[in-house]
Amino acid sequence: MLTRSERASAPFSPEALLDGFQPSFEFEPVNPLPEEEFAERLRHVRREATMAGHDLILAHADSIGSYRVSNSYLRYICDWMREGVLVIPTDEDQPMALFSFFSSSVLLPPAGEPVLVDDIWQIGTWGRETYNRPGRTVDRVVEAVAAHLEGRGFACSQIGLFGDATSSPYWDGLKASLPRSHFVADAGIIERMQRRRSKREQAIVRAAAQLADIGIQAAYHVTRPGVTDHQIYAAFTYAQMARGGEWGDGYQIGVNRFGTHCGKPYGHVVSPGDLVNLYISSVSYHGYSAQIARMIAVGEITDEQEEVLQMCVEGVEAAAARVRPGVLVSEVANASFEPYIRRGYLKSADSRTMPYNWQSNEDGSPRQIPRSYVADADWERQGRRLMHVYPATKGPHNPNVGHSVSMAKFKPYNIASNNHDRLEEGMTFVLHSQWLDPLVAGCNVGDCYLVTDDGCENLSCNTPLAPHRVKA
Repeated sequence: MLTRSERASAPFSPEALLDGFQPSFEFEPVNPLPEEEFAERLRHVRREATMAGHDLILAHADSIGSYRVSNSYLRYICDWMREGVLVIPTDEDQPMALFSFFSSSVLLPPAGEPVLVDDIWQIGTWGRETYNRPGRTVDRVVEAVAAHLEGRGFACSQIGLFGDATSSPYWDGLKASLPRSHFVADAGIIERMQRRRSKREQAIVRAAAQLADIGIQAAYHVTRPGVTDHQIYAAFTYAQMARGGEWGDGYQIGVNRFGTHCGKPYGHVVSPGDLVNLYISSVSYHGYSAQIARMIAVGEITDEQEEVLQMCVEGVEAAAARVRPGVLVSEVANASFEPYIRRGYLKSADSRTMPYNWQSNEDGSPRQIPRSYVADADWERQGRRLMHVYPATKGPHNPNVGHSVSMAKFKPYNIASNNHDRLEEGMTFVLHSQWLDPLVAGCNVGDCYLVTDDGCENLSCNTPLAPHRVKA
């Protein structure tokens, strides 16, 4: 058998690892949403704004680095993928205007073409160091938007605001520039539209789940002793992005002998006895995402690890069996923890009292992460040492069994014991059962579901929920 250092330098070509890979099904690409879908959303937003007494809506998303934005408001309203302030007059005969304010971060057409927007105004970034221009971008945006509103007769108006924490400097500046206007934070208008997905949206989420399944199959194809976590992550990324996925960093991989299920690749070399978790938090397609989770067992694992894997699989299956319109969300959540309670891992499905991996002390004070040396040859080979035991407690990763999935940065609803809403057709969410006992055993498995007229559809049905086995 190769030593760990020999495996680390084994001649596995990253490109050759995917030789012969072919998914078990054909991916079904879906076109972006048509203009009429955005027109219906705009009609709904304007109607809600009218009922709230707003003369117009300002929607804002800011850059958070790496070509990502702080919310999906602009993407949802007009399919604008980047930063900006969108002006939406309540009256239908008044055109929308978009003020974009970053230079190299703004995508050019076709992906950068907003829908239903007549005027796009570019406000270059400002600052001494990079652009040798005096001033701040925020101030220039405020100046431009305020001048536009005054020119359109909105200097004395009630203005509804769609934004987040990054929007505050812009809203504060506009309040000072337009002192006769009344500003109302009202993002609830657009957040309420996220509960159910239209048929066209459902098709995109289904396609995103197919991409995740294909990525999982590619990861299965390359996983073997001697392969690194970077190579597994790269195989998943290549397989889904090559077929239309929007980016390759919406997920996590954890590989060790204990089933740790949160992390990024760091150079771990897969060895017999390892448990690999692929926690696919987001595979994005046309702005919509799907989430699933899978486990890979490499060679022989312990009896306790086998029990935890089986328990979590049963948890997802028990929850999914309850999914249909009209059922309480809490009923689905409680069902998922029946296998845990039956085996004595938990006493109750109550999310308020349930232990979970990242909780503080019972009195609310911070919990200290146990300080103890944990052997990790691959980390130490890079000159570092692991000196803490993560996580600090055993239990599920979260005291729920899932949450809504669709577009990034919209407020989710959770599949938990305290959610007594009823399921409705068109809801999309992930059901993932998780357990982690530090340095002992762990699992995280889950599927993405759509509530149909008379039941549910497993959107990630192309890879089995049960752990994938790799011979060592």
